[in-house]
Order: sequence, then C-alpha cells, then structure tokens
Amino acid sequence: MNGLIAGKVVVITGASSGIGETTAKHLAASGALLFLGARRKHRLDALVDEIRNAGGKAHALVTDVSRRADVERLVHGAREAYGRVDVIINNAGIMPLSPFERLKVDDWDRMIDINVKGVLYGIAAVLPIMKEQKSGHIINVSSVAGHKVRPGNAIYAATKHAVRVISEGLRMEVKPYGIRTTIISPGAIATELVDSVTEPDLQERARAFYALAVPADVIARAIAYAISEPPEVDVNEILLRPTAQEF
Repeated sequence: MNGLIAGKVVVITGASSGIGETTAKHLAASGALLFLGARRKHRLDALVDEIRNAGGKAHALVTDVSRRADVERLVHGAREAYGRVDVIINNAGIMPLSPFERLKVDDWDRMIDINVKGVLYGIAAVLPIMKEQKSGHIINVSSVAGHKVRPGNAIYAATKHAVRVISEGLRMEVKPYGIRTTIISPGAIATELVDSVTEPDLQERARAFYALAVPADVIARAIAYAISEPPEVDVNEILLRPTAQEF
C-alpha cells in the first residue's frame, strides 16, 4: 500500500471502463477512498462491489459529465461521504472521429460537451473545496491528440488541446492554494474509446491502429505516480505512448 495515496479521497469520472476503471482498482489497492462517476450504473455497481470485496472503499453515482449538476453531485457526494476531496481525475471522454466534409456536427457538439465542458465542470466543482482545504490535485486526461493533429481527428484533437491549455492556465492560477495539476496524455491504450468512433471506415482505421495498444494499467500507474509524489512536487504533464507508436 502506498502511504502517500492511502486515505486520499479520489473522484474519478468515466470510471465504468478503461482508464477510469483500471485506475480506480489500482488506487483502491493503494488505500485511496474512491467516489466514482459514469453513465452506466450496472458497470459502476459491479466495480464498487469488486473494490469492496477486495477490502477497498468506494462509492459511486451515475454521472453524465456534460451536465454540470451531475458533476457537482458527484463531487459533493464525495465530500459528504469522506469529509474532503483530495484528487479529481477528469477522465471521461469520447472520440467520434470524422472528416470535416461529413459535417458530423452533433458529434462535434458531444465531444465539446464531454471532453471540454466535462473537464471544466469537474474543475468548477472541486475548486472551491480545494481552495478551502488549501490542498488538492486536479488531474485532467488529455491525449497524444492534444499534441498532434491528423486528418479526420481535428475536432477530437481540438478538445484535447483545450484540456492541456485549460490545465496549464489552471496550474498557474492555483499556486496560492497549494493545489497541484497534472495532464495525462495517453497514446494508444486498450480501452473502449474506439467504440465511440461512429464512422465505420474511421473506426476500422482506428482499430487497426490500436492493434499496438498497451493495457490501461500503464496509465493507472502513471496517475498513481503523480498522486504519490510529496506535496511540494507538482507533476504537471505525462505523455505516454506504446513503444511501437510512431506518432
């Protein structure tokens, strides 16, 4: 059990699968007190049961991060359950790729609502609590796409660039309150993210690319590393790819 993680109250969005689920299990094994949010209740309930059966502590609340009230309920639920909020991992995200000329405007809107507004709602919910505590850690999941743009992924990349810009601006503003910020930028990770690609040809291309994906626990370990550093150390960004990934 990691002594710098044990006892920390951690809120995770997008916790029902992939990076969120794996990170929840990893942090629970290190003694974190978890409050988990996602849209799929049955997956959340199963995850909470698994963590509790392994001796960990977890609660969950159905959460759609595109709704500010949902995110506020999640964060306030964590504080009511545990008395404080030490870490939020704004992890929920979707990737419905498409070329501009297909005009998938509804997909653009959903990406902005979840990938950008969802992160902002998480920040808005925890910031007053962490300011009052004079401590906290806000971890925002971006992507390699937050560093690079490819044909067909411009809107997704724009949302992930936005996460990095938001996080860097936040980092500079929260110094007086002892709050830390971390950007996690994964490359190809074996999760359900590819399932959110709605265009069949682009999903096929994405699945071929993700053949080199590495397990989500590599990101869980990176997140745990950032959390477990002492309070005077602020791990601001981790960019992590499979060794075989060229871009």
